[in-house]
Amino acid sequence: MSFLVLFLLSLAPLFHSSSPLPYPYNTSFHIDCGSSTPSTDSYNISWLPDKFFTGGSTSVVSEPLHFHLQHEKTLRYFPLSSGKKNCYNIPLPAGRYYIRTFTVYDNYDGKSHSPSFDASVEGTLVFSWRSPWPESLTRDGAYSDLFAFVKDGQLDLCFYSIATNPPVIASLEVVQIDPLSYNSAQTGDSYILVNYGRLSPGSSQWGPGFTSDPDAFGRSWQSDSDYRAGKSESAKVITTKEKITGTEKAPNYFPMKLYQSAVTIEGRLEYELPVDAKLDYLVWFHFAEIDSTVKKAGERVFDVLVNDKNVSRVDILKEVGSFAAYSLNYTEKNLSSSVLNVKLSPVAGAPLICGLENYAMVPADLATVPEQVVAMKALKDSLCVPDRMGWNGDPCAPTDWDAWEGVTCHTNKNGTGLVITQIELGSQGLKGYISEQISLLSNLINLNLSTNSLDGTLPIGLGLKSLARLDLSDNQFSGSIPESLTSSNLQLVRLNNNLLEGRVPEELYSVGVHGGTIDLSGNKGLCGVPPLPDCPLFWENGRLSKGGKIAIGLSCFLFVAVLLLVIYLFCIRRGRNDYDFGLPSDLIFAAKRNRYQRQKSLMLLEMESQHAKGLPSVPLNPH
Repeated sequence: MSFLVLFLLSLAPLFHSSSPLPYPYNTSFHIDCGSSTPSTDSYNISWLPDKFFTGGSTSVVSEPLHFHLQHEKTLRYFPLSSGKKNCYNIPLPAGRYYIRTFTVYDNYDGKSHSPSFDASVEGTLVFSWRSPWPESLTRDGAYSDLFAFVKDGQLDLCFYSIATNPPVIASLEVVQIDPLSYNSAQTGDSYILVNYGRLSPGSSQWGPGFTSDPDAFGRSWQSDSDYRAGKSESAKVITTKEKITGTEKAPNYFPMKLYQSAVTIEGRLEYELPVDAKLDYLVWFHFAEIDSTVKKAGERVFDVLVNDKNVSRVDILKEVGSFAAYSLNYTEKNLSSSVLNVKLSPVAGAPLICGLENYAMVPADLATVPEQVVAMKALKDSLCVPDRMGWNGDPCAPTDWDAWEGVTCHTNKNGTGLVITQIELGSQGLKGYISEQISLLSNLINLNLSTNSLDGTLPIGLGLKSLARLDLSDNQFSGSIPESLTSSNLQLVRLNNNLLEGRVPEELYSVGVHGGTIDLSGNKGLCGVPPLPDCPLFWENGRLSKGGKIAIGLSCFLFVAVLLLVIYLFCIRRGRNDYDFGLPSDLIFAAKRNRYQRQKSLMLLEMESQHAKGLPSVPLNPH
């Protein structure tokens, strides 16, 4: 039995290496933006009706028959009435995700003016669209994709309107991927990888959404023919149906189809990839020796050069043998040109390549510190901020955009995040109240909510030490002024024209005494400081004042003390008078005896009196 177990255990690594494990991630969303019904496309992808958006309206492209897939025909657009910033907020478990969008204009609004707008993922600017779009892009649309980490349980894909142009989106796909993919163990989770070219040499476009060929990540692969440079345009295509080993494995799960085609050329094979300058680029190369005429190591050897820098010498057979996948990657730092040049220069035989990927490494932008995001979202709800103000996504990020309307942000002291320093929302038609969560805005200097229709009491959390300017005038706030405001460094306080009542804290009133500005007028219930009336001695804010409570407490104490003293004295006096008292029967006997003695004494006195007068005596006892 033990021999059989050992035998099976010895085979386990063989099964593991030849049979890849099932893909372990199953979180995905395919959203048909602008659609009200679910659907399934010809590639068996299930599409959800439009959801998770913050605002906007729906429409349809002007030429629906021009598009083959349903999710390319409908769209969502975000007019200024929805605010300059709108988002899709998708709940997701923390992890890494492949995100793909389809963007199309096709004159859906009949204005023949393609829009200018930006798009961000997790608060980092990733795509920019500027009018006018190229004609082919305007009519056909385009797919864009990237890899990003989601850490807070929600993906924020946001759009920012440039001028008055409404951003548009036709579809949105999100697929969870291996968090260790694409060298994240070395690069960390603070980069977003934006696709600048994912090529499958020797093939036409394929992958999810284009063909039925699988890719666990949902990646699509395009032909390399438009990117070959010089004599490489005449490169020879090689294909095979043989199984390629080493594919579909963690962490990158590169599909087998990628390695079943390749291009090769006698001489140098060259590519030119368009890029944006001043970014780092992560370049992945994919190889497989699928030419059965190459029998041994050393027959096909070539150098890989990126912008004329030799980054590696490749001998595929030497590395992995034939019909096996081999990949390598290289990072080009701070690219200064608008073209990334890739050359495969022969050393022996003809160079060959199966795949080429190029990703811009976009550093994650600073984000608003989490607790202040919580506070701002709570204020958005409690103040009933209107949609037109675009309070969506991160309040401060991306830093390339304006913060939420009426909000000013700055970098925190250690440079690790963004904090809110000012909220200016005067005369915005707000209705609601101030959330207690405002206490989390520990860097807030200026708060102006004047001339709105806000009510409720002033929260204790309003007493922020950082607060220097507070204007809540011309609202309907009620209740007392919280003592916590005295702990602030206020230089301006405007609480006039509200329904506030009760005693004004003296420390708050001293703002005006020490050169600041304070206005409490128009609150009939306030008292205690000039020129306001004096406060009632024992009544304040519609209830007993602190002094009244103390007075009642002292009165109760004195009453109880006097009562106890009276009871004590009564008990002492009673104890002294009744010290010799006996039991009830003894008391009755003693009373009778005393009465007999008194009668006897009276009779003796009477006899003595008669004797003195000469009267005969009467015997005391006739018996």
